[in-house]
Amino acid sequence: MEPISSSSVVDALNWRYATKQFDPERKIPSDDWAAIEQSLVLTPSSFGLQPWKFIVVDDPAVREAILPNAWNQRQVVDCSHLVVIAAVTDLGEEEVDKLINVSAEKRGVEPAVLDGYREMMLGMIVKGMDADQRRAWAVRQGYIALGNLMTVAAMLQVDACPMEGFVPAEVDKILGLPERGLTAALLCPLGYRAAEDKYADAPKVRYPVEDLIERV
Repeated sequence: MEPISSSSVVDALNWRYATKQFDPERKIPSDDWAAIEQSLVLTPSSFGLQPWKFIVVDDPAVREAILPNAWNQRQVVDCSHLVVIAAVTDLGEEEVDKLINVSAEKRGVEPAVLDGYREMMLGMIVKGMDADQRRAWAVRQGYIALGNLMTVAAMLQVDACPMEGFVPAEVDKILGLPERGLTAALLCPLGYRAAEDKYADAPKVRYPVEDLIERV
């Protein structure tokens, strides 16, 4: 594949912003959305464990139910696509074995070949953390997926708004997540900015490179 030019990458990141108003009439084309979904699937995670589920909320009634639990931020109902990044609440041996079995199948080896890797994951994640630590670890993994999602969206000139401003317990109830061993970690509405969104043309507020990047 041909590399993307460095100027195109920077231009896309300068173009993006946390969109406050979406145009409810504009929908993301299916091919662009397929690429965005693949950006989620291809997101790296610690040990490759992928402790998440990405829930695309299409149902208008479900979005309306989420709205008051997202501080009445209209992005969740006006966007083209609403993604809920849900984290596994208590990753255990079953999830580790699933990864081992899929890895063995994909790479053409017996699962026993990966016993050392399995024991390392069990020791560090399943046995080395308590339930609260495992939950927090899985939520942190969700931020990696969010970053990937927003960057790819920007490259496609699709707007996004990362959101921590919601009540996870209520969103969990609406989506039936607790019985599935999941919790809502982040919301990300995606679509296209409304013409009247005053923040679209606001200058970015970022510290200069010399303040943020050090070389040792």
